[in-house]
Amino acid sequence: MRRNASISLLFHSNRINLRSLSSLISPKFISDPSPSYSSPVSAPHLNPCTKNHGLFFKFNRFQASPSRNLETLVEKRPQISSRQRKFKEKSELEEAFESANTVDEMVKAFKDMESTFEERDLGLASLKIGLKLEQEDEDPEKILVYATRALKALDKDDNGKPSLPVAMTLQLLGSVNYSLKRFSDSLGYLNRANRILGQLEESGFSAEGIRPVLHAVQLELANVKTAMGRREEALANLRKCLEIKELTLEKDSRELGKANRDLAEAYVAILNFKDALPFCMQALEIHKKQLGHNSVEVAHDRRLLGVIYSGLEEHQKALEQNELSQKVLKNWGLNSDLLRAEIDAANMQIALGRYDEAISTLKDVVQHTEKDSETQAVVFISMGKVLYNQEKFADAKRCLEIATRIFDKKEAASPVAAAEAYSEISMQYESMNEFETAISLLKRSLALLEKLPQEQHSEGSVSARLGWLLLLTGKVHEAIPYLEGAAETLKESFGSKHFGVGYIYNNLGAAYLELERPQSAAQMFAMAKDIMDVSLGPHHADSIEACQNLAKAYGSLGSYALAIEFQEQVVDAWEGHGSTAEDELREAQRMLEQLKRKAHGKSKIELSMKALPLPHSSTSSKTLQPDIPSSQKHQ
Repeated sequence: MRRNASISLLFHSNRINLRSLSSLISPKFISDPSPSYSSPVSAPHLNPCTKNHGLFFKFNRFQASPSRNLETLVEKRPQISSRQRKFKEKSELEEAFESANTVDEMVKAFKDMESTFEERDLGLASLKIGLKLEQEDEDPEKILVYATRALKALDKDDNGKPSLPVAMTLQLLGSVNYSLKRFSDSLGYLNRANRILGQLEESGFSAEGIRPVLHAVQLELANVKTAMGRREEALANLRKCLEIKELTLEKDSRELGKANRDLAEAYVAILNFKDALPFCMQALEIHKKQLGHNSVEVAHDRRLLGVIYSGLEEHQKALEQNELSQKVLKNWGLNSDLLRAEIDAANMQIALGRYDEAISTLKDVVQHTEKDSETQAVVFISMGKVLYNQEKFADAKRCLEIATRIFDKKEAASPVAAAEAYSEISMQYESMNEFETAISLLKRSLALLEKLPQEQHSEGSVSARLGWLLLLTGKVHEAIPYLEGAAETLKESFGSKHFGVGYIYNNLGAAYLELERPQSAAQMFAMAKDIMDVSLGPHHADSIEACQNLAKAYGSLGSYALAIEFQEQVVDAWEGHGSTAEDELREAQRMLEQLKRKAHGKSKIELSMKALPLPHSSTSSKTLQPDIPSSQKHQ
């Protein structure tokens, strides 16, 4: 769901001079009273208005000189000049615009002003109308007309100098283009707004005057980058939003609690449970202090905390938080949220091996779901997982078939939910060695996700898993395009050093070697090793396997010195695991000896590359992304 990033105008006054525009900004996410501004925003070439609510100019009303002779005052009324008449007309037009309460009244007054006011003044009025239209959720195309006119007028007048009204206009254009799904255009406007605000801050402009606009810009940047699948970058903007709120709001305000939870959810979305935990804990403490232990906000915090603990494989802690959340949700009668929490609980019970409890939980939930609903389908997916763990494979498959049939009817209305379900069901078929069915479901998931730019991260993860399954089943040529596409997509979404990218490079190395392209294979294995060493640590089992593959690739190229060097690293790493990795250590030592003999021309090297699947998810949240390996979770 999009976080609302608009500059919310409360319109305590309808005045549109620059100072009043600043005072009207009161973002929904910064709910304390608008900060006081130490200095008004000055408008170039304009005199400040003597009225505290004036529009653009200082209007020097004509005043007749006082006369001691009442008769003279009555009989000799001064004649109003043409210039003075124009001032009066402007004043009346200004008053009409400022007193307008509805969009229609503002637009009518604006049209009357067009023949009288200069374009900069009309630009300010256009900005105010655009902001009002956005506040009232009007047609984005209509907002775009006024925002574009405002930028043209204000940008030209400011001659490239940093200007708060220009930054506000750019934020509005960014927001409107986001609504129109023109993400690249939106990003351009917002990045420029961000630069201008930074320049204003550096030039000594009042920080309090900038923060509301900066918050709106940062939050919209997070929305746009998320929509483009660039979630890692979006996190930086969300962190900046939280910093602004910490400077603006009271220490334990309810809104600050929600901001912490929003950031925790963003970390969960990229499966970074370790960094999500402190923000979720902070949200929980704030909401408990402000609202009490039995508030809905606390219940939502606890449910998220349960998901985070599951991601960290602390399933008992997860279940404890979930149960506390359920009690509150039940008291408030929030049945929909309660059902989702109960499904989460069943998945936690499965992770703890408490299968009978999980079945009991799911049977209770299914009685409260509508027939053929998405919730019912999710229950059948979890039921399939339980039955698989009990080795009741036929029953498990029947549950998965029911879930697939339900989501087949939901694709048009709920493409994301359907794609997530197909991916989850695919993993279960994969566990039962039903690879063709698993591949078919992943292709269906991918077909849905490719049409949704905001799900780019999920598209990359599904494509990676599909490529691995194709490689596993010997369809090497078909696997490579999926793996190559997944690598690029996940790099853009999560960064080039994300562990998932390392797994993909390792599998591409295995595929290239299968096609007798050892040079390409060695490059892929080298990149995989570098990424895994950083993201998982050099002693993680999968990092060691990537190093092992790299040694084999160099061996196949005849580069024995490099092959032996990396194989020695493999031996050292397995030795560090002690008695838990005795078999792996013996195999690594055997391979090292073989490489040394080959280097002296005494034997033929045996090549057997190991492709690595992206680990299955163990969380109870929606999980299209690869799960974080355990060593990464606990670092």
